[in-house]
Amino acid sequence: ISTNALMEQLHLKYQQKPWTETLKLVHFCMDKPLRRPVSSAPDGPLLSCMEKIQRTLNAKSLFSVMNRLESLSKQKGLNAHVSPSGTACYITSDMFYIEVQLEKDGKVIDVKLAHLGEAPVVCDDLVQHLRMKNYDAFGKILEDLSNLYQIPGNSEMKAKGYLALQALEKDLYSMSLLDRTQDVNRVTEVLHGKVGHLVPRTGGTPMNIEFYISPYQVLEAELNPDSQVCGTKTVVTVEGTDTLHKLPLSPLLVDSQAREDSNPTFLPLTDEVSMDLPAFFCLKFHQPIPMSSSSIEEIQRLTGTHNLNANKKNHLVSGIQITGLKLVPLYELIVQSTLKEKCSEDLSTHKSCFFVSLPDCPKHCYFINKGSEKSHLAGALVSKIPFRHPKCVPGVIEILRHQVAYNTLISSCVSEKHINEDDSELLYFEVLPHKNTSFSIFFLHPVKENLACVIIDVITSREVQCCLHLNPQDPTLNSSDDFIARAVKRCMSVPVVMRAIFRNAAKVKADS
Repeated sequence: ISTNALMEQLHLKYQQKPWTETLKLVHFCMDKPLRRPVSSAPDGPLLSCMEKIQRTLNAKSLFSVMNRLESLSKQKGLNAHVSPSGTACYITSDMFYIEVQLEKDGKVIDVKLAHLGEAPVVCDDLVQHLRMKNYDAFGKILEDLSNLYQIPGNSEMKAKGYLALQALEKDLYSMSLLDRTQDVNRVTEVLHGKVGHLVPRTGGTPMNIEFYISPYQVLEAELNPDSQVCGTKTVVTVEGTDTLHKLPLSPLLVDSQAREDSNPTFLPLTDEVSMDLPAFFCLKFHQPIPMSSSSIEEIQRLTGTHNLNANKKNHLVSGIQITGLKLVPLYELIVQSTLKEKCSEDLSTHKSCFFVSLPDCPKHCYFINKGSEKSHLAGALVSKIPFRHPKCVPGVIEILRHQVAYNTLISSCVSEKHINEDDSELLYFEVLPHKNTSFSIFFLHPVKENLACVIIDVITSREVQCCLHLNPQDPTLNSSDDFIARAVKRCMSVPVVMRAIFRNAAKVKADS
C-alpha cells in the first residue's frame, strides 16, 4: 500500500473522532514507563513519533510543558505525577524526586531535588535548562541521577553507595583546597592543582574535574572572556559491579593541611568508616582518551584495579582486556580521535598524510607513522577509570595530564585536509614514535639535501626536552635545544614549532 493511500485511510478513520479522544489514546499508550529499547517495543514507533513531535513543538502552555515533562520522565524510566493544582510536576524514583513548580502560563518558577532522607534543595542548573527549553540537557541530568543508584541490591544498599560517593566528593574537595592561594586562577588550577580545577556536584550535575587545557584554548579564553572554553574533563561518579569492594562511607582526609612531603594523610579503611559494596568509584570521560599501554598499567598499579578486569563489565578499557595481546597502535587511536573531533564528515581513519596551513609559511605535509600492533607504543581508548580510594586521584590526574599533553602534540599534525588542493610549495615531515612518551620529526635540511631530526620528549605535562640532530657537515639551523623546548611548551603545536625552526634557518641562509 502506498504512503498516500495509507494516510488517506487514516484520515477517513479518525476524521469523525474529536481531538480530545486522540489525545486520550496517546496518553493511554504512553502511560507506563519504557523499560526496554524502543526498537524492540511494540509501541516503539508511537513513542518515537511522539518524541519527534515534542522536540519540534515549542512547549509554551502549562499543558504542553507538563506533557513534555511526563513524556521525558517515562523515556528515562522514571515516574511523573501532576499535583492536584496542576501547577507542579513530581518526577520520582525509589531514591530521589524532583519537584518542578510552574506558573499557570507554563513558565518555570522553581525546581527542587531531594535524595532519599535529605531535604529538597533548589537546583539552579535544572531551572535554567527548563527555562531555556533545553529538554535534552534536562533529560541527561535525569539519566545521571538514575545512574547514581545503578548499584545491585535493595534501596538500603543503593543509599550506601550514594553515601560513599558523598564521602569521596568531600575528600576530593578538601584536596583541591590544599596548597591553594586566594588569587589562584582557573588555568593554574587546571595545570598544577592537586586534583585539577574541581567543580562540586550541584543538584543533578555531577562533580567534574578539568585537568588539562592547551595553550591555544587558554589564548582563546583570554581573547573571548565570555566564551565557555574548557579543557579536558572527567566526571566523578560511582558504578555498580558484580563483586564487593570496600568503600568509605565518611571522609577519610585527616585534615586540610598536607604533610611536609605535600601528600595528604588519610584514615585507614576500617569497618567503622567503610563498607563492602557491590560498586567502585569511577572517573568517566565524555570522549574516550587514547592512552598508551604503559600509562594504563601505571594507573592500574596506582589504583589497585588489576583484578577488576576479571569481569567484562568492569574493564578499564572498553572492549579490550589489558592483559591480552590485542592492542592498537597509539598513533592510530590519536589520529582517529582527532579526526572525529575536528571533522563533521566521516573521514577514513586509515589516512596517514595530512596538510597543515600556517600564516607566512609554506604548507606543511605531515606523514604520521602509526607503527604496528607489535610496537612498544601501543594503546587503547579509555572511557573510564575505576578506583576505590580518594588518595589515588591526584596520581591518576597527573598521568592523565601527561598523556593528554603528549596526545595534543601528535594531534597538532592531524588535519581534515588529506588531499593537497593546490600546487603551492610544500615542506615534508614524518612523525615517528621514538620511545615511551617521546617522538621524532624527520625533515629535509633547508639548505642541504640531508635529513634532519627533532626529538621531543614529553617528561611531564609541564616539562618537555627537545634535541635537534643534524649531519655534522650541515650548516646550523640557528635553533638551540632550549629554544625548541620553550617553543613547544609555549604552543604545544608541532607545525608552529617547525615553522619557527625554518624561520631561524632562513635568517642564517640570508646572512650567509
